Amino acid sequence: MLEDMTSRDPQAAELARLASLVADETRASCLLALLDGRAWTASELARHAGVAASTLSEHLGKMVAGGLLTEERQGRHRYVRLADARVAQLVEELASHVAPGSVVRPRNLRESSAGSAMARGRTCYDHLAGRLGIAVTDAMTSRELLRQDMGFALTEAGLKWFGDAGIALDRKGRRPLARACLDWTERRPHLAGIAGAAFCRHALDAGWCVRIGSERAVKVTGAGERALGELLGIESRTLR
Repeated sequence: MLEDMTSRDPQAAELARLASLVADETRASCLLALLDGRAWTASELARHAGVAASTLSEHLGKMVAGGLLTEERQGRHRYVRLADARVAQLVEELASHVAPGSVVRPRNLRESSAGSAMARGRTCYDHLAGRLGIAVTDAMTSRELLRQDMGFALTEAGLKWFGDAGIALDRKGRRPLARACLDWTERRPHLAGIAGAAFCRHALDAGWCVRIGSERAVKVTGAGERALGELLGIESRTLR
């Protein structure tokens, strides 16, 4: 009986190890920055986190060893990025559990503007988030291109819509075609998975959206407003 009571779940140690990797403000800052889906240099992340390069290097080493990041070297530069979409989902969903009232208020106009831009539209690893991501998700759902009643799933009409819009869906591999990702600013799910990534990539390549600033914020262009209005019936005022 005593042996049964003292036995440990073999996953407990691994879960604790994973949690410890995220439970540090510097490492959390790096993970949030890397949600833009791009590779950052160690020096860029050090400046972003406000720590010395030597300190940041130690943190990166732990996250690479723990499977949260991957790295590559080009000459004297060390680049890191999130290991995969699952890590991005973990970080975004953890961020969504932060109570709105606990977030530090912006100290100046620049921080306030940056925060507003991130809430309006941003990338979450490789798909769209913020009010922009929610607007696209809601429009697809109302037009019966996307179902949310039993998880996220593209309908037959949705698959045809992507084809007609010229947005290719690479269905190789085990990544789900459509997946819900909880939006940390809107507190509602937006579209992720293969479909979400393909839409985001097309929006950036077609000039519907452009990146602004040095973080994840994106802005819908005039061409994007017209395209999203024609293809999904999204009103321009909801994108501004």
